[in-house]
Amino acid sequence: MPAARLATMAVVAASATAIVTLLAPPGSAATQPTAAPAHSPRLPAEKLDRGMLAVPTADGMLVSWRLLPSDDPGIAFHVYRDGHRVTKEPVSERTNVVDPDGAPSARYQIRAVVAGHERGIVGRTSAWNADYLDIALDKPSGGTTPDGVAYTYSANDASVGDLDGDGRFEIVLKWDPSNAKDNSQAGYTGEVFLDAYELTGQRLWRIGMGRNVRAGAHYTQFLVYDGDGDGRAEIVAKTADGTRDGRGVVIGDPGADYRNADGYVLDGPEYLSVFDGATGRALATTPYEPPRGDVCNWGDCYGNRVDRFLAGVAYLDGRRPSFVMARGYYTRTVLVAYDWRDGKLTRRWTFDSDQPGNESYAGQGNHNLSVGDVDEDGRDEIVYGAMALDDDGTPLYNTGLGHGDAMHLGDLDPTRPGLEVFQVHENRTSPYGIEFRDASSGDTVWGVSTGQDTGRGLTGDVDPAYPGEEAWASAGGIGGLFSARGQLISTALPPANFAIWWDGDLGREILDHTYDAAIGAGTPYIGKWDLQTQTTTRLLEAAGTLSNNSTKGNPALQADLLGDWREEVLWRTADSTALRLFATPYPSAYRFPTLMSDPVYRLGIAWQNVAYNQPPHLSYFLGYETSGR
Repeated sequence: MPAARLATMAVVAASATAIVTLLAPPGSAATQPTAAPAHSPRLPAEKLDRGMLAVPTADGMLVSWRLLPSDDPGIAFHVYRDGHRVTKEPVSERTNVVDPDGAPSARYQIRAVVAGHERGIVGRTSAWNADYLDIALDKPSGGTTPDGVAYTYSANDASVGDLDGDGRFEIVLKWDPSNAKDNSQAGYTGEVFLDAYELTGQRLWRIGMGRNVRAGAHYTQFLVYDGDGDGRAEIVAKTADGTRDGRGVVIGDPGADYRNADGYVLDGPEYLSVFDGATGRALATTPYEPPRGDVCNWGDCYGNRVDRFLAGVAYLDGRRPSFVMARGYYTRTVLVAYDWRDGKLTRRWTFDSDQPGNESYAGQGNHNLSVGDVDEDGRDEIVYGAMALDDDGTPLYNTGLGHGDAMHLGDLDPTRPGLEVFQVHENRTSPYGIEFRDASSGDTVWGVSTGQDTGRGLTGDVDPAYPGEEAWASAGGIGGLFSARGQLISTALPPANFAIWWDGDLGREILDHTYDAAIGAGTPYIGKWDLQTQTTTRLLEAAGTLSNNSTKGNPALQADLLGDWREEVLWRTADSTALRLFATPYPSAYRFPTLMSDPVYRLGIAWQNVAYNQPPHLSYFLGYETSGR
């Protein structure tokens, strides 16, 4: 490390003792490499193909493919272009190669090599013309609200699942009207739509949520996952009278209109529906639990807190996934788990903070949740902001630190056993506005008292000088870039939006946007945190695309969708006529099983679209101290 940086760090470290409270032993000081698992302890439902990808770069065509958790540890691959082999020796240490003679017109294949014997073709793809692929969209027509206000549509959050069982991901996209509202804002909104698309742009179906489902980040949380294990993902969402499924069949009363003069929907039946992934057909509909009841019981009487919804997927029995739907987090908090088995939707359990003994759990939820086996019993728990529920829906712990906007669950510190949580908090009187805790016990490892509404926070391994993931947040000038052990590294901060594995090394890059208030969106970019200048150096400027959700700057989706273990990004084009899928143009010397085979990561993709979107993390540490397979 340069002498100038050492001097800077000494000053920062000296100031850190004034604001950081270390509450638990930081763990071993060892920084030797940690090994990523050859496969996950519990496999998600998809049986994926190789996801082969060929992207043009300055040095030729970058060809990459998935390593599957079921692969023989010694498997290697040969790469063919237009029927001719381009690899001299089997590729065994990575899952990508650069073909210097490749061209966008090329077609590539890979063949597996096991125990020295070359086998049949296991992957095929046509080369892309650029480092992105435009997926054409069928943009809905705009409309006019009952009070005469016109609106248009933009592509918003997306999720993925194998809808038809072919081993490839399809996209489920939410369309939001331009008059979508936060729950605190009065006014009518246009209808919300869910579309399904192949990566070719073929639209499979459209679900219209109807006039009795309000548009906004907190209303429609949709889950895309194979709940019954038949190899095809279902879609689960809250519906109402007037919702129209992918075949045009209306749920409930098609003529009902429960909107009040302020545009809120505070009356009428509410449903939970399961839709077939391949056709969009409604397979089952049941009354939504919990019902709204007396609106005032959720924290206000005008309709803000009653309709704050969250959702996730969890392996509550350790073997099969369940759908978890939630209502409320500012005050009353209710989570309900459902199983989708043999064409039937059944309730597994309900947690309600209004029940005797649960009262202290009110007001602890975030605008997001996370799912993982935090107590290592083989079954998933729900980390719901400052609280956590065990797999059976009983309380696991409650930190009492209150509501927050951002939270991250994963193996953030490989020198400690188990998983960790990094969270920021809104309550100005909370002991910690920034908090790093043990995910199993809820015990705070270290925390920072900010005295501010700390709204943004992120983790990612951006500095190889410190073991584990760095964590950062900022509030009113109080905050900083911390090591996983709570050491203040710098008061200069990377953007606290999304972190992404992109450029081929083991660290994580920054995904953010340059916000334009005039249009309520920004131009997205991916950048590298520069340790010398303490700034973000741009690697990708996604010109012609826009971010989602105003200042939040979210992509439609970030996930390991194709190719090797690096992540791809979906952003909407500026006119929402397409989703633009970006793939990394950088080779990598490392190979790991597809990130989608890790349970915490895969379930993170399922909940990424929920409310205030957050990036996915892993159940194991993947960073600068990791040794590749």
